[in-house]
Parts: sequence; structure tokens; C-alpha cells
Amino acid sequence: MNGKRLLVCFFLFVIILASVAYAGFNYASSQQSDVLTPDMITRWSQELSDQEQEVAEQRQISSRKIDALSVKMGELQARLLRLEGLGERLTQMADIDTNEFDFASGPGMGGPSDMLDEYYQAPTLKDALNQLQERIVDRQQQIEVLHSLLSDREFKKDIFLAGRPITKGWMSSRYGKRRDPFHGRIAWHAGVDFAGKDGSEIISVAAGVVTWAEKRYGYGLLVEINHGNGYSTRYAHCKEIKVKVGDVVAKNQTVALMGSTGRSTGPHVHFEVLKNNRQVDPARFIHRASR
Repeated sequence: MNGKRLLVCFFLFVIILASVAYAGFNYASSQQSDVLTPDMITRWSQELSDQEQEVAEQRQISSRKIDALSVKMGELQARLLRLEGLGERLTQMADIDTNEFDFASGPGMGGPSDMLDEYYQAPTLKDALNQLQERIVDRQQQIEVLHSLLSDREFKKDIFLAGRPITKGWMSSRYGKRRDPFHGRIAWHAGVDFAGKDGSEIISVAAGVVTWAEKRYGYGLLVEINHGNGYSTRYAHCKEIKVKVGDVVAKNQTVALMGSTGRSTGPHVHFEVLKNNRQVDPARFIHRASR
């Protein structure tokens, strides 16, 4: 009897367990059916489609940005080539050692390094653009220094007293003691005379500022130019003056026409060089080579 009861109890337990399992399966199936509804599947499909479209749009935007950056890089490279070509030409014109201004290689750089990343990372397009921009800035700075050197050299060349105050003519009287052409006695001649054709050009032997441009006793029509550093020059007996006080004149600029005004025996220019307002022999300035 006890064995029959046990057998019955076992079968009841199996039936109850099977019922619970079946009920659990039905519940899970009903829950899964609630989650995966047709509406949910349609909504998910639409979201996936929207995401694909957004990815495609971002891809197009990125492509356009890369194209724009590539164009910009091409423009910068062309600009760099022009700057380097100009720099090399200026270096040759200035006769400067190419090792001092080397436009054929990149700028030198260095210093201790603190590694932020142990792995090498290939430079991006943005990094390449930044490096190109830095190189252009370096080239511009070198060209500015070159321009400054050339300007300073050209300025010194312009104010350097050298050459004759005429384009045509000959030296007719030197600096120092001579026999005066009017009374025949020995007298001091504070300049040199250049004779030539009446009305021929008188030119400045250096750049400067006109400080006198009118008649002066004994000189006739006179032009006086201040060249700085204590130097000034005078051009006397002019027929006509081409400048006025305050004018900035360049080297070899026409300042007057040759004449015979004042104490003169014929067309010529009386040329004086003054250092700190005292006449000095113009010969060493006339005969020295221009820079």
C-alpha cells in the first residue's frame, strides 16, 4: 500500500512539474510576442534606415571637407614654393651665404622630448596643414629679415658720397690754393669746378634733404643738400634749380642745370663737400667707388 501511494505521489509530482513548465513556456511566448510586435519591427527598420542615411550624409560632408582641405593644402604648397623661390633670389641678390638663409630645406628645430604616446600615429591631414603653415611663417620671417638687410644696405649705398656731380663735362679747377681768375692773385678754392655745356644736368652725389635752393652771395644760384652723419654738399653757379628746400632727393637725381650765375667766368658747377660745416677736399669722394 505504501508503494502504491508513493507511485501515485510521484506521478502527481511529474504532472504538476509538467504543468508548471507548460505554463512558464506559454507565459514566455506571450511576453516574446508582446516585444516583437509588427509595429516594433517596422519602427526598428525605419530607425536603421534613418541611421544609414545619416551615415551617408556624414560621409558626404567628410568627403567635401577633405576635398576642401586638399585644395587648401595645394594653395599653401604653391604659396610656399613662391616664397622659397623669392627667398633664394633675394639671397643671391644680397650676396649672402646660402647656409645662413637656406630656402631649399626645412627650418632647423629640436629640443628634449617628453613622449606622450609610446605608439607612433600617422599625421592627419590637419597636422600636415599645420606643418605647412608653420613652414610658410618661417619663410616669411626669413624674407622679412632679408628685406630689412637689403633695405639697410640700399639706404647706406644711397647716402654714400661718391661720384661726380655732373653727367657730362670735365674738372676745370681743383680744391686748394690756386690763382684767382678775376684778380690773378693766389687764393683758396674751397671746392672743385666742373665745366660743361650750358644747361647740362647737375646731379646729387648721394641721397639727402635739400636745405638751400636759392641765390647766395658769390655762389649765384646754389643748391645745398644734407646727407646725414655730418656731411652736406653744395652745387653753385646754377642756371636753374630743379628742387626746393625740404625735398628728399635720391642719389644721381637732377637737382639743377649748369650755368654761370654769381662769381663765375663761364658755365660750370662749383662743387663743395662739407663735414660738420667745414669744407673738405671733394676729390676723395669723387674718385672713390660707389657701393
